[in-house]
Amino acid sequence: MVKRSKILFETAKKQEIAVLVTVETQEFAERTDEFLDELELLVNTAGALTIKRFTQKLPHPHPKTCVGTGKLEEITQFVKQNEVDMVVFDEELTPSQIRNIELEMPETKILSRTNLILDIFSKNAKSSQAKTQVELAQSVFLLPRLTRMWTHLSKQKGGIGMKGPGETEIETDRRILRDKISILRERLKQIEKISSTQRQTRTDEYRVALVGYTNVGKSTIMNVLSKSDVLVENKLFATLDATVRKVSFPFPGDPGKMITFLLSDTVGFIRKLPTLLVESFKSTLAESLEADLLLHVVDLSNPKFEDQMRSVNETLFEIGASNKPMIIVFNKMDAFHGKSDDFYIGNTGLTAAQFEKSWLAKENAPAVFISATNKDNLDGLKVKIVEQLINMGKRFL
Repeated sequence: MVKRSKILFETAKKQEIAVLVTVETQEFAERTDEFLDELELLVNTAGALTIKRFTQKLPHPHPKTCVGTGKLEEITQFVKQNEVDMVVFDEELTPSQIRNIELEMPETKILSRTNLILDIFSKNAKSSQAKTQVELAQSVFLLPRLTRMWTHLSKQKGGIGMKGPGETEIETDRRILRDKISILRERLKQIEKISSTQRQTRTDEYRVALVGYTNVGKSTIMNVLSKSDVLVENKLFATLDATVRKVSFPFPGDPGKMITFLLSDTVGFIRKLPTLLVESFKSTLAESLEADLLLHVVDLSNPKFEDQMRSVNETLFEIGASNKPMIIVFNKMDAFHGKSDDFYIGNTGLTAAQFEKSWLAKENAPAVFISATNKDNLDGLKVKIVEQLINMGKRFL
């Protein structure tokens, strides 16, 4: 039996307990632990505590219950014995799968990865645009799952994954929700129109956008380069809104002359970012699409950084920004531990300088190694940015 922390006040909110479930297919067998690590970080970001992981090797998820009958019984027994609040599946669940699983665990919330990400987005949305984008994504996600939601509502469940539009209105039906989706899309169009107009007024200015996997240090870099105060937290999707700041760097060879550009921070990417979120956040991601230069920030301390880079590149391709000039910014070199006392990159046997050259040859993009937290080699990053902007031939501001 899992013991929760003692609650000092009756009004204090208990931390929810979660278990994780995934189907290990042959295609991704070697990355199962990596996927579950990320899912656990999502659960932690949402405010819950993970106490157990369940995996099952199958050619593909079971059409009725995602996992097999025996594995479902094992999960059900553990959930009942340990007073688990939610079971989180790394796979996307169909409404019928959720209903079948709930028959075995009627008092437990059954969530998918998308549920979790939507919940985190809902908590972190601050601006009118971000809130509208999240509400639209929630509504589109909820539409085919209305029957299941009413079942949950009848039990008055709450907490992580259960915060959604219209959940207090039991009489809401598909027609009303479709109307709401139409209204939200129209509202978003108006907000996007204003944002587009604002971007058009800056067409003569250099545009540089920070992109990258979530939690790689984009906001920290934004702060140190622009001397701003963008929220920085060691959580996934801590910031959702595209922040834009004007930055000036000295012109090479002429310290009295400045080159000025607009630096924007964008929402972080993640593996299997739900399509409906990509669609809803296209206006925010437009900062990447309309930028002259992308700074692809990579967490060098993460052993799977190349996989994260692939996820980012796939999303950039999806929104039509994959052909933009790019600088690869390898961040968190202070947290990287190489062989002996030398700075080697992973198992490549290459020093940072050697790896930088090899990466340029491999990706046809310049690379730079920094520590945004310790402000190491920021001058090197600034030089790279200025060099790239000068090559674009726009007028200086």
